[in-house]
Amino acid sequence: MKKLVLWSILCFSMLCGQVFAQECAGLTMKEGGGFEMANFDGKGKSTGKIVYKIAKVSKEAAGTVFTIDMESFNTKGKSELKNTYKMLCDGNVLTLDANSMISQEQMKSFKDMEMKFTYDNIEYPAKFNVGDKLKDASVKGEGKSGPMPINFNMLIKNRVIAGQEKLTIPAGTYDAYKLTSDMNVEMVMGFPIKMDMQTISYRAPGVVWDLKTETYRKGKLMGYSELTKIY
Repeated sequence: MKKLVLWSILCFSMLCGQVFAQECAGLTMKEGGGFEMANFDGKGKSTGKIVYKIAKVSKEAAGTVFTIDMESFNTKGKSELKNTYKMLCDGNVLTLDANSMISQEQMKSFKDMEMKFTYDNIEYPAKFNVGDKLKDASVKGEGKSGPMPINFNMLIKNRVIAGQEKLTIPAGTYDAYKLTSDMNVEMVMGFPIKMDMQTISYRAPGVVWDLKTETYRKGKLMGYSELTKIY
């Protein structure tokens, strides 16, 4: 009887390992795991942190799907923003669902505007090569507020693997690849509101998220984030 119980526990453990943890393109994702990013302004002052938790790992026909819950906290530990990301790994490309770029709170603000969105997802190759150009990503929305048409456009373009360098951050030291890109955001509600930014992000094989991200506007550093913990 004892042997039967032990065997059942072992089989259950193996089953759970297959269901709740998956490896794809050098990435091992386990439900309950996660990572944290520390946020800073352009002068290096802390502005809070972001906690990511792997809520679900599943196998689908297209590949392995990771569902990641995000929660942003200010410097006092108060929750300010929540969102959910979905990522797909097919063995060659890691794809971030572009509709995740608009948070749940932002979607609520659009609910009375009859907004309809179309997306071009964000893609990362399983292997990086310096000089490679990556596919553009975008979010486009159309709607109306009464008789007034509304247009929303977010475009991430000129995505290039610009170099490779040693990077030391709180989470460790990595041989990181440097990715540069331009982001254009435009909201039109009677008159246009535009914002152009440049981003530099660092990624490493085997790590699902950015190691570090810097955001610039007109050449000035506006803020940055660093990976502090992987668990």
